[in-house]
Amino acid sequence: MEFHKFIRVLLGTISFVVSYSSYAQEEHKPGNSPQELADKLANPVASLISVPLQNNLNYGIGPYNGVKYTINVQPVIPFKLSDNLNLISRWILPVVDQRNITGLNTHEFGLSDATVTAFFAPKTEKIIYGVGPAFLVPTATDKLLGTEKFGVGPSVLVMHQGKGLSVGFIANQIWSVAGASDRADFNQFYTQIFLSHSYKSGANWGVNAEITQNWEGNTTLISLNPMMGGITKFGDQVVQFSVQPLIPIVGHQAIKPDWGLRAVISFVFPGS
Repeated sequence: MEFHKFIRVLLGTISFVVSYSSYAQEEHKPGNSPQELADKLANPVASLISVPLQNNLNYGIGPYNGVKYTINVQPVIPFKLSDNLNLISRWILPVVDQRNITGLNTHEFGLSDATVTAFFAPKTEKIIYGVGPAFLVPTATDKLLGTEKFGVGPSVLVMHQGKGLSVGFIANQIWSVAGASDRADFNQFYTQIFLSHSYKSGANWGVNAEITQNWEGNTTLISLNPMMGGITKFGDQVVQFSVQPLIPIVGHQAIKPDWGLRAVISFVFPGS
């Protein structure tokens, strides 16, 4: 895979489409304006169907300066349980292409393990929260890309949201409970602390910090990720774009990249 060409094409497409979109000038149903959609997409437990494709490229990993490209397919599907309670299912299925990570001149490609989260989210205003289980599912097609473990644990989201402003955090802790006996146990904490601001046009900017603590391996990885994005349309399909440099702050040499880049395209279904 030619990573440089991929990133240039992707970023060029995002820049062109966002810059020349006429979506912000269209008439919209209540709740479906560009800014309202941007705010909903900033809320992990909003009652909105979306399918983000999160592209992550990291360089300079480990002693062999490895390169890792991951595309996370992340559908978010809400279910109405009652007038005051929703169940928000969030899926993350990573497809990985990596070189020089597990050794010099090595290459692995395939699915990694999936993470599935179910948030029970009461309908509230201003202070929004959700709690539920998170599952690690051993879907990896290569043992070097996964844990061969099934895991489970709690997840939580707390955030404040006003028009144009979203701030909060999402976190989970997963322990392995079954799987290959010859593989290390999985015991990992993850949190993302985020802030974003949106405009009437659907343009938005923000910053988030991601923290991953591997208790079994006693390693910590922290990155700071500024973000800018916008909302546009491909025909009748509403789409959100965003671009983020991934700035590593803390990490063990074996897992910390020198730098990274994230580009996300989210297919949005406002009528849901």
